[in-house]
Amino acid sequence: MAAEHPEHPEHLQRPESPRHTGGPGHADPAARLADEVVDHRFKGLPPDAAGLTVGELAAERRPLFTGGFTTPVLTLAAGALEHNLRQLGAYAARHGLAFAPHGKTSMSPQLFRRQLDHGAWGITVAVPSQVRVCRAFGVRRVFLANEVVDAAALRWIAAELAADPEAVIVCYVDSVRGVELMDAALAPARGASPAPRPLDVVVELGVPGGRTGVRTAGEAARVAQAVAEAPSLRLAGVAGYEGEVPDADAGRVRAWLEDLVALAADLDAAGRFAALGPEEEIVVSAGGSAWFDVVAEVFGRVPELSRPVLRLLRSGAYVSHDDGHYHRTTPFNRVPGQGSLLPAFRLWAQVVSRPEPHLAFLNAGKRDASYDLDLPQPVAVRTAGGAERAADGVEVVKLADQHAFVRLAPGAELEVGDWVALGLSHPCTVFDRWQLIPVAEADGTVTDFVRTFF
Repeated sequence: MAAEHPEHPEHLQRPESPRHTGGPGHADPAARLADEVVDHRFKGLPPDAAGLTVGELAAERRPLFTGGFTTPVLTLAAGALEHNLRQLGAYAARHGLAFAPHGKTSMSPQLFRRQLDHGAWGITVAVPSQVRVCRAFGVRRVFLANEVVDAAALRWIAAELAADPEAVIVCYVDSVRGVELMDAALAPARGASPAPRPLDVVVELGVPGGRTGVRTAGEAARVAQAVAEAPSLRLAGVAGYEGEVPDADAGRVRAWLEDLVALAADLDAAGRFAALGPEEEIVVSAGGSAWFDVVAEVFGRVPELSRPVLRLLRSGAYVSHDDGHYHRTTPFNRVPGQGSLLPAFRLWAQVVSRPEPHLAFLNAGKRDASYDLDLPQPVAVRTAGGAERAADGVEVVKLADQHAFVRLAPGAELEVGDWVALGLSHPCTVFDRWQLIPVAEADGTVTDFVRTFF
């Protein structure tokens, strides 16, 4: 693959689009990301690495602080990342749960592969464009946690299912109108030879005052009836997201999950899963990153149904965890004996201005860090001489597009040129700001890079 030349944009060469294969090793499209050329598209990387492939740069094992990386630069801690992957994989297996981690958190095919290698059933996504990324990088099973009424997207899904007999794509339905639109969009494919498989759908249960999903069992029954009358669709189960329960606590979340399980039983008793084969599974799915302990508890009590049950957990933020929102809300705070998670993100920025005694500015802002659920939290300071200390008395109080406003307590020290490590909150709004993220060992050696596709 030729290096790119910014001075001649008309000659830019992009990596060949990968095709889905589903297998590991050299045929794995995610492995081919190592062949992508490092250039101006990827912020924070060493300027003198331009023209190298990602694999070549990783093989150099450059030190983060002296190897030419420029600030701001986001890193993932290799040890914390592997720890988190193992913890949720083991937790799901221990509780008899299948696991489809929410890929919209990272949109990283390399992390998808590692999640699958740790036992994940498949990957969850939120919109059809994310399904395309999954399929392009070999993910066989995709759970689309949304109702799809876009005709072009539905036709693509139908073509994908027709092209790959092993592909599994499941999506939500929550309205009769949605079912009608889906069936109409898929109808032209029914004339193909061989006849395409119907698209598997699950009725989404919502909650009053929440987000999407039917509000009552009666609405769910009407949607299920509409699916039964739609030749292009097949009802495969029920699903929802307990994180939308208003004023959520363990009791309210448990009650909602019990309603979800009861809905599955009611639909089964009404014969709504008759289109499934006798050994095919009825999907019962929920689970974000704040209540998976309650999901495991309630799903452990799913009654016997006419077919096997796929108890599908969909947590996503665990992969990197964080220093804010999920640090406070992870179920492992309630059940510490069941596991633990570690924050993997560190955003390193430099002090670029000290205009007032108790004020400093870092060269990282809204373009680099999440801020919708907590501001970044300084955790360490590294001086020009390489000494590192805790960031005591240092607080980010505001973000501009490219600057962090830092307030210093009396006695706290920061010098222009110091590096400051920021802990972040809400991984879903961190990954999307960085296309290529260095993975660093505990000593700061960069040994890998994670590519994202948003």
